[in-house]
Amino acid sequence: MAPSRRQISGRSPLVNPQRQITSFFGKSASSPSPSPSPLSNHKTPKSNPNPNSPSPSPLSNTKTPKSKPNPNSPSPSPLSNTATPKSNPTPDSPPLSNNKLPKSNPPARSPSPGPTTPSPVHPKLKKPLLVIGQTPSPPKFTETTYGDEVVGKQVRVYWPLDKKWYEGSVTSYDKGEGKHMVEYEDGEEESLDLGKEKIEWVVEGNSVKRFKRLRRGASASRRVVTDEDEDEEMGNVEEEKENKSDGDDSSDEDWGKNVEKEVCESEEDDVELDAEDDVMDEEEMVEEKDEETPSKADSRKRKKTSEVAKSGGEKKSKTDKETTFKGFKASVVEPVKQTGEADRVVKGLDDNMLDGDALARFGARESEKFRFMGVDRRDAKRRRPTDENYDPRTLYLPPDFVKRLTGGQRQWWEFKSKHMDKVIFFKMGKFYELYEMDAHVGAKELDLRYMKGEQPHCGFPEKNFSVNIEKLVQKGHRVLVVEQTETPDQLERRRKEKGSKDKVVKREICAVVTRGTLTDGEMVLTNPDASYLMALTGGGESLTDEKAEHNFGVCLVDVATKKIILGQFKDDQDCSALSCVLSEIRPVEIIKPANMLSSATERTIVRYTRNPLVNNLVPLSEFWDAEKTIHEVGTFYKGIRCEPSSAYSGEEKILGDPSLNESGSSFLPKMLSELASGDKNGRLALSALGGAIYYLRQAFLDESLLRYAKFESLPYSDFSNFTEKQHMVLDAAALENLEIFENSRNGGVSGTLYAQLNQCITASGKRLLKTWLARPLYNPELIKERQDAVAILRGENLPYSLEFRKALSRLPDMERLIARIFSSIEASGRNGDKVVLYEDVAKKQLQEFISTLRGCETMVEACSSLRTSLKHDKSRRLRHLLTPGQSLPNISPFIKYFKDAFDWVEAHDSGRVVPHEGADEEYDFTCKTVKELEVSLTKHLKEQRKLLGDASIKYVTVGKDEYLLEVPESLSGSIPQDYELCSSKKGVFRYWTPTIKKLLKELAQAKSEKESALKSISQRLIGRFCEHQEEWRQLVSATAELDVLISLAFASDSYEGVRCRPVISSSKSVDVPHLSATGLGHPVLRGDSLGRGSFVPNDVKIGGSKQASFILLTGPNMGGKSTLLRQVCLAVILAQIGADVPAETFELSPVDRIFVRMGAKDHIMAGQSTFLTELSETAVMLSSATRNSLVVLDELGRGTATSDGQAIAESVLEHFIDKVQCRGMFSTHYHRLSMDYQTNPQVSLCHMGCQVGEGSGGVEEVTFLYRLTPGACPKSYGVNVARLAGLPDDVLQRAVIKSQEFEGLYGKNHKKADRKMAEMIKQIISGVASDSDTATSKHSLSELHYKANTYLRLNN
Repeated sequence: MAPSRRQISGRSPLVNPQRQITSFFGKSASSPSPSPSPLSNHKTPKSNPNPNSPSPSPLSNTKTPKSKPNPNSPSPSPLSNTATPKSNPTPDSPPLSNNKLPKSNPPARSPSPGPTTPSPVHPKLKKPLLVIGQTPSPPKFTETTYGDEVVGKQVRVYWPLDKKWYEGSVTSYDKGEGKHMVEYEDGEEESLDLGKEKIEWVVEGNSVKRFKRLRRGASASRRVVTDEDEDEEMGNVEEEKENKSDGDDSSDEDWGKNVEKEVCESEEDDVELDAEDDVMDEEEMVEEKDEETPSKADSRKRKKTSEVAKSGGEKKSKTDKETTFKGFKASVVEPVKQTGEADRVVKGLDDNMLDGDALARFGARESEKFRFMGVDRRDAKRRRPTDENYDPRTLYLPPDFVKRLTGGQRQWWEFKSKHMDKVIFFKMGKFYELYEMDAHVGAKELDLRYMKGEQPHCGFPEKNFSVNIEKLVQKGHRVLVVEQTETPDQLERRRKEKGSKDKVVKREICAVVTRGTLTDGEMVLTNPDASYLMALTGGGESLTDEKAEHNFGVCLVDVATKKIILGQFKDDQDCSALSCVLSEIRPVEIIKPANMLSSATERTIVRYTRNPLVNNLVPLSEFWDAEKTIHEVGTFYKGIRCEPSSAYSGEEKILGDPSLNESGSSFLPKMLSELASGDKNGRLALSALGGAIYYLRQAFLDESLLRYAKFESLPYSDFSNFTEKQHMVLDAAALENLEIFENSRNGGVSGTLYAQLNQCITASGKRLLKTWLARPLYNPELIKERQDAVAILRGENLPYSLEFRKALSRLPDMERLIARIFSSIEASGRNGDKVVLYEDVAKKQLQEFISTLRGCETMVEACSSLRTSLKHDKSRRLRHLLTPGQSLPNISPFIKYFKDAFDWVEAHDSGRVVPHEGADEEYDFTCKTVKELEVSLTKHLKEQRKLLGDASIKYVTVGKDEYLLEVPESLSGSIPQDYELCSSKKGVFRYWTPTIKKLLKELAQAKSEKESALKSISQRLIGRFCEHQEEWRQLVSATAELDVLISLAFASDSYEGVRCRPVISSSKSVDVPHLSATGLGHPVLRGDSLGRGSFVPNDVKIGGSKQASFILLTGPNMGGKSTLLRQVCLAVILAQIGADVPAETFELSPVDRIFVRMGAKDHIMAGQSTFLTELSETAVMLSSATRNSLVVLDELGRGTATSDGQAIAESVLEHFIDKVQCRGMFSTHYHRLSMDYQTNPQVSLCHMGCQVGEGSGGVEEVTFLYRLTPGACPKSYGVNVARLAGLPDDVLQRAVIKSQEFEGLYGKNHKKADRKMAEMIKQIISGVASDSDTATSKHSLSELHYKANTYLRLNN
């Protein structure tokens, strides 16, 4: 049996708090009416009313019980907020409201009610005419008996006063009472005798589509709201005040007047909440008084259920078109609102998220109300979209539209019209609200529920801010956070003191959050990948000349770690260097000057990024040049130079004398000062920095970033300090083709080299490993240092390495957490002093600070333990990392200071720091003052005892009065006249002496100062922490490097087969570059994953004094050629990051750059076909390869005709062999190349071994051996692959015949003639080349060479 429930008539117990939000944003009415008196807000107990008793006062806010109506009693005023009994309407009774009204006893047993008297201030409502088609009247009432058989069925119940059918479901049956429990679609439950009600059973498939219950999800409190946007009936009471205040009905100053009444009702109603709804407790309700609410009567009215039905369950259609209302058909006669017009206008909104139910519910309203956002749209300067200077980020608001807005609406639209590209989180009390087009985004992306009413509106509590903003930002939205910066009390004082007419509390933009500026949220601390914001500018490049070289300035900002990387470099016409940076960094957001970059640059950005947010700034005014940047940044550093909290040491020390440069450029950090001095050409880099700083200034992040910035130089920048190469270069093609960070299957990390090596336990270690893989070392000595460290960290020292990892395993992202602590010291953005937040921000900040201290202590202890356990004398790098004062900073004294300063456990639990003695001078001074005053009071007591001659005199506290001198009644005659009698009781009198009063005043002041010092102690402690920013960063950096070294030591254990430490030989100019591997395996692929047994290792030798520098690789399709090319490249990368290689032996002279061209793919978005992409990558190789490079080409030339492809392949191979003379591997199916180079000592002919057998129908069956074998392969056996792919037998047999024909025509029959012809041509070429003194002979050589190649192709 269902439990009995008190009927609540569909009213949520939290209705009043939510009304404060919706009423604030509601539209004011247009006709005047008298102002109401203060309303009561209590509930009347359930009982049968006295027929002779008067009706409730028209202005009362009571709930009338469900009962039989009194025909003689006057009708309640429509201004009251009562729940009116259900009864049969009469022709003379106007509808009191459009609410779902509570029902009385069944009409069959009720007398006919008397006529209802409408209120004189409430005219009869104007409603759309409802013409009933097939159902001219409600069904006749017949009494039927129902039992358990109807439980679970859908039912529609008719409410006469509403003239509406409401749908619900029968949830249970009480046999004792003979009643069923019906749960309506809005969540209300009601116990009914179905046999005495007017009902209809819903047949499956006959129910109209309706919205979900309009409630909060699990993350927010249940809230039902009032929407008065277009409700004439609910605006009359306010009109007089609204007319006096220009239509502003958002009376924030009235919040406190009604909050107690609202709390009373809410406390009682809280009992009604189900377990599925979150309950807003009493404390939260009381805190709601810090938000704005109207005190008018209509703000008390609950939302009419029929309005909900109209907006949620009834689909609007064109005029006179048949539609469905709750199960029966009807025609609606509406004002002229064309749905087609709605669709046309709504679809024109840039930020529109309407679809399905939302379009039906809100589309017509938005088309009518927001016409200026459709075809008539203009920006803030009234420019149309066709104007070349049109700014889509802004919106022009017509004056007549603004004039009709309330104060709250006007405030919201002022923000929105300047930030149309952003979603606004609009703070109201303890909730962030989303209105209009932003509400659609919230409903779609955050799964928020629309509030009731015609205005799109949804929201969430303050505690869910981080979660929701992170969700939106990760989905690519920009979020504007508008915070409340004034309480209602402060608004009231401002109005009284300054005569302000504002009725809305102040709100200000406190944050602009995007992918590149996100610093809060769980994902930020759990996802180790860096989110770089990249500012890019060009210099002197032509916007139209595709072949022009480029100059780029780059600024990369990781806001979460305060890292700024500056770079400036020249680039080729294909933007190869830029593509390399983009592929490595994968920025989540790009800032660039509008219309200033070439089309080639724009295509490169599209090609090598993953859907970043792109921001186009106005050149000079927003994207600053170098001079503007120096001035702005220099001014900032000049302002903080003398602040005691500013701590710059080492390379980040601020240089300069205040008298040298008034603009502040002399106060720049060292790196910026060098770029600004002119000695190094860094103008473009400084301009890129300016663009980034301007953008971050809009997000209130510029100051905290610059104050604690860690500046770095992008490798290979024009102003780089390195005189020789420090790193191997892996360009975009190499990173992509070798699958270093992203696999080619879905762009994930599975199967990549990074995933194979990533055994790191810390987030900063994972980021450092990515950096090492993107830029392997080139210096042999540095490589050997890493190898020594990796070798020591395994083997007999493996247990110590495991212990180190275990100690760090539970650490948060310390690099980001420390940066967040740095930011918390800045009173800006949401940390601003004026921002009104209900969450205990100070406690959360303190807990993060304590977590940071504990993390730093853990890292120090882990490094110290590893230092004492390891025998690291043989590794210079480990010795440097583990010795305090070198790479590992000596921060034990700092940790001890904070350990002694306060109790970390107590402070974490209480959210309050009580410093120990000696930890804080300011607090110690106030404590000393308080203690001295207390001693003085004790001394004064002794003096009074001596004066009055009674040792029983003592101090007592009565109520709030302290230090009352309690004197026996017997001594009353001896009391001096200047004693002030405060209280007495039987036998004693209590006095204050003048001295006590003086000391008490001083004591109160001292205690106040002590409390003030206590409140600010955490900020002072954080300030002291920030003074040593470099030391904390060095600790994180040293720990991260140790983590990566241990990861490399562990990763080699996962190789299949043997592993070895590579031998890195010095790269001298006289030595021939070489690479030699014995038993080389694959670092990622394993036999068990391939499902075909063990992976086949191979011996590879390239370069050296006695070995060919190039391998020309042939073999059958699917024979393993591409796999061999990749495993050689991956082995080289492993060797040069200091890791072991899966091989028996591996010897290498360092490679300065790996060039990889493999795979067939196009770049349609960049306008490149497959063949053009192939040749573009090849062109970069030809222009950039050096003697120490490694070139890998996989089937070059296959994207065009055989003759052209073979000619290009041979020409490219010839260039690398004769001119570049680098190491390389060239796989091909052009077997003619093998014949041409079979006698060339610089080329080693090899193929992937296979066994060929005779198959059915003459089709050859090939067994792949995957073994690198000397010599060329005669065929590619492509028909065998066709057989494996499952082509039909007749197709295969026909292919075999055609293959034999082609071989007979172009192959074996001409081999002897080919050799003779080739020999003849070589002799001719040699003869011409011997006489190459003149330009004519060179031209003749070139022409003859071309003709000879052509002749060879035509005759073979």
